[in-house]
Amino acid sequence: MTRKYRYPEFENPQTRPRYTGIPTFFRTPFQETSKGLDIALVGVPFDGGVTNRVGARHGPREIRNQSSLIRKMNPVSGIDPYDLAKIADVGDAWVEGPFDLEQSHQEIENFFYEIHNSGALPVSAGGDHSVTLPIFRAIASERPLGMVHFDAHCDTGDDYLGSKFHHGAPFRRAVEEGLLDPKRTVQIGIRGSLNDPDIWKFSHDSGMRVIYIEEFFERGCKAVIDEAKSIVGPEPAYLSFDVDGLDPVYAPGTGTPEIGGFSNLEAQLMIRELGELNLVGGDLVDV
Repeated sequence: MTRKYRYPEFENPQTRPRYTGIPTFFRTPFQETSKGLDIALVGVPFDGGVTNRVGARHGPREIRNQSSLIRKMNPVSGIDPYDLAKIADVGDAWVEGPFDLEQSHQEIENFFYEIHNSGALPVSAGGDHSVTLPIFRAIASERPLGMVHFDAHCDTGDDYLGSKFHHGAPFRRAVEEGLLDPKRTVQIGIRGSLNDPDIWKFSHDSGMRVIYIEEFFERGCKAVIDEAKSIVGPEPAYLSFDVDGLDPVYAPGTGTPEIGGFSNLEAQLMIRELGELNLVGGDLVDV
């Protein structure tokens, strides 16, 4: 019997098991560069900016493993995204100096700049939330972006134990550097005792719309997302989803869990509605 040594992307799982072969995001093709792509899927295996529990560096690898179960067609939308866009896994934005936070961020920025310069839209799996700042530096240098941000925490903190570039501060830094337009930014799901008044104050004072989890549950998914789309508007925007926005029953291993979050279904319903936005990138972090 002659066997195929290479695992064909999107191979029919009825003829070859999904748990075989070298994993990529969603079993998409692997491509060494983003040249010619519409969407570049990227792993960012870095958690040097974590202030609590580490482990998100392993997120991209496990997402690749688990995403092998996902089929091409979305049963709700009826859309096959791979028929609409050229999509590939371009590997990891891994760093050579992981013990130097700012050097690591520079290396990540350089990786994403190449993707941005090629014209591809980056969709990333982290990695801790500090990695969003170098991504912004790479893709938002021409103009500040709007953002829809799902999280338990505002991530607009300041200095922590001598560093201003940890996973609790990327969006304060992005505003200060002119990369993020706070008046076109919506933060959804904020809750819990790990936020402090200074972090809340910066989000509110800068003009961000902060939707606490209590308001989310009172109003519901549709009303909240309709408002978010209205605030962000038609200009370029970014989607950032921290898995601690989910209730810890769904993501117990995240670094800073907070009780009382979204369900998986609520997260899916909201994200599906954001396809109308002019998104130029997105990430899933703190996995």
